[in-house]
Amino acid sequence: MPFPHLSPHMKGVTVTFLGGLALSFDIPILRLADGNVWSALFMRSILTVSVALIALCVLRAVRGRIPRLIPGWAGVAVAVLYALSTTFFMLAVFNTSSANVAFILAFNPMFGALLSWIFLRERPRRETFLAMAAMAAGVFVIVGSSLESGHIWGDLSAATSAFFAAGAITLSRASGEDFGFTPIVAAILPATIGAVMIGKVGYALNAPLWITLNGLFLIPFAFWALAIGPKYLSAAETGMFYLLETVLAPVWVWFVFSEEPPVATLIGGAIILIALVWHSTHTLRREEIPPH
Repeated sequence: MPFPHLSPHMKGVTVTFLGGLALSFDIPILRLADGNVWSALFMRSILTVSVALIALCVLRAVRGRIPRLIPGWAGVAVAVLYALSTTFFMLAVFNTSSANVAFILAFNPMFGALLSWIFLRERPRRETFLAMAAMAAGVFVIVGSSLESGHIWGDLSAATSAFFAAGAITLSRASGEDFGFTPIVAAILPATIGAVMIGKVGYALNAPLWITLNGLFLIPFAFWALAIGPKYLSAAETGMFYLLETVLAPVWVWFVFSEEPPVATLIGGAIILIALVWHSTHTLRREEIPPH
């Protein structure tokens, strides 16, 4: 783990922040590749797996051993959840607007809070319930507009991706194992799905260099950093760093493509972000108050 001078919590915060920042470039780079969803899914995933194999060979040469890639049955479940999250994320990117994807993915920490309540008996505080209600309203505004524009499938795919990612984070937190390599190795499943579908619809990537950049550098680092987070942070806290994509991805897309989000998306996104900022601020303030 880098940053040896930091406390365990601050290590988690620093590394997870950098992972969320890297992830924020994912959507615009996928758009720049200019191809079909299955070709992008295959190339992005197979390159990510290649990076994992190279990293493992280096670790084997330097340390004489490699970390456990998929720790036990919990590791298998985490790998499958990350793989499903990746697949539905790609479907969302290619079937709805970038802003819709980014804002709906913001539901990740709320899904994490619910799953932690159900499976880890970590009952959310009252402010978490209020934030979830507000965010649900924001998502309803976004999805409601998509019913008219024909983007409902993409919006549902984004919500499904967020749910599976939250499940992976929650299970990682419950296990306490190091799952740093698990989501990277798990990319073999989306790569397989992409390969099968390419056989049916054909291969199409007009700018493969962007996918190469994404699969070799950005995604492996982002997956590793965000998978490390639950070892040091709560599931809900880790999920918060996925929100960097929510805030920054629409900005990058606007800069690159001049794509202006619909008014309903902006309204729903504003509701979601305000709820998240309020929840985060309230939680931090509570943690700063010393117990009596």
